[in-house]
Amino acid sequence: MYRIDHLAFRTLNRKKCIDFFCQALEYKVQANFDIYFNEEKTEVAECSALEPTNKSPDAPWMTQVAIPGGTQQYVIPPEIFVSEGTPGSIVYEWAKARGGFGLHHIALQVLEDSTVEKEMEKWIKQGWAESFSTQQPIKCDGLSQAFTRPSEITGVIFELIQRDKHGFCKDSVKELMESTRGD
Repeated sequence: MYRIDHLAFRTLNRKKCIDFFCQALEYKVQANFDIYFNEEKTEVAECSALEPTNKSPDAPWMTQVAIPGGTQQYVIPPEIFVSEGTPGSIVYEWAKARGGFGLHHIALQVLEDSTVEKEMEKWIKQGWAESFSTQQPIKCDGLSQAFTRPSEITGVIFELIQRDKHGFCKDSVKELMESTRGD
């Protein structure tokens, strides 16, 4: 069983995309950062992590709603990651090839009783993924992640993710983006 951790969009208009999620779906910006793909800093991905406004620091994946006779727990909407790249960058080329925007991947949270490595093996064995963009998960400060190649079943890239605290690590995001060059 998996829970959707986050959705990642690549676009040629990050501001408009962020405004939509913040205004229409009540998200807020959690973090903004840039990733540079070359020493000259001409290939850049501008990145924004968004989170639902009802995210609780005590129970970041759940929210309680009052209902007649008590309360009901719900899994809150997933985080959203939005990136826009300069011409020639991985992000720009990917978005341009799809008309300027698109859902890049769906991240699935690996439950505590498993690991990203075990889930990678399971996905290959089950035929859910032909391969991953890296042989081993990319790890960064309490974070372990791996991308499938675009699915033959859905056409979407899936990310298997396990995290202790932080949802995004600038170094691992760069490695993940580089691993999907050409997908």
